[in-house]
Amino acid sequence: MASEKEVSNGVEWRIKIADGSSERLVPEANPASRLLLGLKSFVVGLALKVWKFLQKAWDLGVDDPRKVIHCLKVGTALAIVSLFYYTRPLYEGVGKNAAMWAIMTVVVVFENSVGATLYKSLNRVCGTFLAGFFALGVHSVASQSGQRFEPIIVGASVFLLASAATFSRFIPSVKARFDYGAMIFILTFSLVSVSGYREDKLFEMAHHRISTIIIGTSLCIIISMLICPIWAGQELYSLTTRNMDKLATSLDGCVEEYFKDSGSVVESNKECHKKLQGYKCVLISKAAEESMANFARWEPGHGLFNFRHPWQQYLKIGSSMRSCAYCLEALNGCINSENQAPEYIKKHLNNSSLKVSSNSSSVIRELVITIKTMKKSSNIHSLVGEMNSAVQELQNDLKSLPKLFNPPSMPEADTPENKKIEPISRTMGKMPLMEIVPLLTLASLLIEIATRISGIVDAVEELENLAKFKHASNDKC
Repeated sequence: MASEKEVSNGVEWRIKIADGSSERLVPEANPASRLLLGLKSFVVGLALKVWKFLQKAWDLGVDDPRKVIHCLKVGTALAIVSLFYYTRPLYEGVGKNAAMWAIMTVVVVFENSVGATLYKSLNRVCGTFLAGFFALGVHSVASQSGQRFEPIIVGASVFLLASAATFSRFIPSVKARFDYGAMIFILTFSLVSVSGYREDKLFEMAHHRISTIIIGTSLCIIISMLICPIWAGQELYSLTTRNMDKLATSLDGCVEEYFKDSGSVVESNKECHKKLQGYKCVLISKAAEESMANFARWEPGHGLFNFRHPWQQYLKIGSSMRSCAYCLEALNGCINSENQAPEYIKKHLNNSSLKVSSNSSSVIRELVITIKTMKKSSNIHSLVGEMNSAVQELQNDLKSLPKLFNPPSMPEADTPENKKIEPISRTMGKMPLMEIVPLLTLASLLIEIATRISGIVDAVEELENLAKFKHASNDKC
C-alpha cells in the first residue's frame, strides 16, 4: 500500500510494510544525470589507467636506466639529421627526398646495442650500394635496347634478382648475417629500377640516396659507440654467467627441498621457491643468446674482448647448461610428487645426494669464476674429481638400498630388543615400489646432471683455448 506525502521539495513516496515500517522509494535519475555519472566514471577510470601506465614506465626506467639513455640517443640522432631540412645549404645539397631517406635510415637502423646498430647499418649500406650498382647497370642496358624492349628487360631483371635475393634469405649462413641486407637490396633495386624507367637523372638520384644513407648510418654508429655504449658481447657474457649462477643455486635448492624436514617448510618457503625457479631462466634464454652472439660478431674490440672473440662458443655453453636445466625440471617434479619415500629410506641417500649436488654446484661456480676473470682455473679438475667420487658414493648407496627391504635373518629370541626389531623388518620387507620411485628418479637424475656438467666443463675449456685465457695462480696451495 502506498501513501503520498507532501514535502517542501516535491512528492515523497513510501511503501508501508505489514509490520508497520515504511520504505522510501527513490525516483530514477533522468538521462542527463546518468550520462554525467557515466562520463565521470569514464574519466576517472581513464585517469587511473594513465597513472598506472606512468608508474610502470617509471619503474621500467628505474630498473634499467640504459633504456632511457637509448631513447635520448635516438632523439639526438634524429635532431641532428633533421638539420638537412632546416639548413638551406644542406637541404639544397642532398635534396628533399634524400633528406627524407636520411631520417628514415636513423629510425630504422638505430638499435639498443652497438652490435645491432652495426649489423643494420652495414647491411643497409652494402645492400643499397649493390642494389644501386645493379639498377644502374640494368638501366644502361635497357635504355640502349629501345623503348620496345626496355620495360621487358627491366621487368625480367627485377624478377630474377628479387627472386634470387629472396631465396638467399633461406640459406642459414646468409640469414644469420645478411638477412636485413638482402631485404634492403630487394627494396632498393626494385624502387630504383622501376623509377629509372620514368626518371632522367637516375645516377644523381642514386648518388643522393646512397650518400644520405651513409650519413645516417655513420651518425647512428658514432652516437651508439660514444654515448653510453651497450655492447651485445658484454650482454651475452653477463647473461651466461648469471645463468650459470642460477643453475648452481637451483641444483642446491632442489635437492635441499627434497631432503629437508617437514617442519621447516613454512619458514623457508619463499626462499626455496626462488631457488627452485632459477633454472627456468636458463631454459628460456636460447633466443636471446643467439641474437646477442650474432650482433657481437659485428662489434669491434672492447673491454676484455678482442674483435675475433669466439662468441659462438657461448652458445655451446648455453646449450650444455640447458641440458642440465631439463634434468632439473624433471628433478623438480620429484619434489612435487604425491608418492614420497619414507624418511628412513631418504636418510639412506641423504648424505650422498647432498654431496653430489654440493660438489656439482661447486664445479659450476668455479666455471663462473673462470669466465668472469677470463683465467684458466687450477682447481677445476680437482673439483670434477670430487664430483665424480660423490657420484660413485651415491651409486654404492643405491646398490645397498635393497638391503633395507631384505634385512638379514636374525636368531629367534624372546629378548625385548628382538621384539622391537621384528615389526620394523616386516614393514621394510613390504614396502611398495611406487613410494620409492621418486627417490630413485632423483638419484638417477643427479647422476645424469653430474655427467652433463662435465659437458659444460668441456665447453668452457674449449672457450679458454679459443679465447686464449691466461693461467690463474693457485693461491689455495
